[in-house]
Amino acid sequence: MENKKIFLASPHMSDEGYEQAYIKEAFDTNWVAPLGENVNKFEQELSEYVGSKTGAALSSGTAAIHMALKALDVKKGDIVFCPSLTFSATANPIIYQNATPVFIDSERDTWNMDPLSLEKAFEKYPNPKAVIVVHLYGTPAKIDEIKAICDKHNVPLVEDAAESLGSTYKGKETGTFGKYGIYSFNGNKIITTSGGGMLVSEDEERIAKVRFWSTQAREKARHYQHNEIGYNYRMSNIVAGIGRGQLKVLNDRIAKKTEIYNTYKEAFKSISEIEMQPTPEDTKPNHWLSVITIKEDSKVTPLQIIEALEKENIESRPVWKPMHMQPVFEKCDYIQVAEKSVSEDLFTRGVCLPSDTKMTMEEQERVIKIIKGLF
Repeated sequence: MENKKIFLASPHMSDEGYEQAYIKEAFDTNWVAPLGENVNKFEQELSEYVGSKTGAALSSGTAAIHMALKALDVKKGDIVFCPSLTFSATANPIIYQNATPVFIDSERDTWNMDPLSLEKAFEKYPNPKAVIVVHLYGTPAKIDEIKAICDKHNVPLVEDAAESLGSTYKGKETGTFGKYGIYSFNGNKIITTSGGGMLVSEDEERIAKVRFWSTQAREKARHYQHNEIGYNYRMSNIVAGIGRGQLKVLNDRIAKKTEIYNTYKEAFKSISEIEMQPTPEDTKPNHWLSVITIKEDSKVTPLQIIEALEKENIESRPVWKPMHMQPVFEKCDYIQVAEKSVSEDLFTRGVCLPSDTKMTMEEQERVIKIIKGLF
């Protein structure tokens, strides 16, 4: 058993079998379609959990971002500000709408969008159509400052809370500060439906419109009538059943992720070259992934850590490669105020450590021992 694979983050169904009960109900009633009781209830229950008025259950977090931008009427020629340090799913929907992303650097306190760089972006591009903010690895961004800048310029904010479901900023859930918030239930997220996402908002009329677009924009007519382009983005009743069951254990998963983070933090505090992703004041991250950076002058490199773990059948990863460094976005503008790009620096020095909620304390000790051995 010594070499049993330890995952970065993998699906973790409830021990109580909550998910199976909802799935069985869907099967028993033959509701295995992109509509049904589970879809409606999952929208309601997740919205209640985060404290939002309403939500639309969709096929992915990416689809949710896409629908948020469409709901904001983002179109060809529009500019959308987006953090550079994120997964490509944050930026891709900007291109789906034929708009232009402008990438913004991070700041060191949270690793998220830098408010000063955002201000600089507004100086250069005074009229963007939207701003997307990400709560990286479950750590809330400086949302008060970012929202104040957006409000000052009268530009709507979209929160990519794909990684931060259950994280709070000053006691309020991430994903509920902007005009729209999005969540992901991909296989590696803190709770999963295998794939899926949710768009939440206070604007019930726009969410109803998103549901309409997501079911191929089919008009209420006896025949198949389409006045607008639609999408096949609706979540299935089976997938939503898994989500309802997973929602019941979300708080347990957050507690376990936090325990994993604190265990790493305690274990590495004697190694001066290792720093954990910061936990800013007034925030309660869900610690979806525990991430470290290695100081520049260290004799150990991030790649050496990744390879040493890999050799022992343990999964780890580099920090996201910034979007402005990706070949597909190389023509896009990138705004920074720091002398040295923060997002590039974090990418160069960062490692995402195994943060799987099924990982035992012994398995985490295995990870820690290997890393400590390198120093």
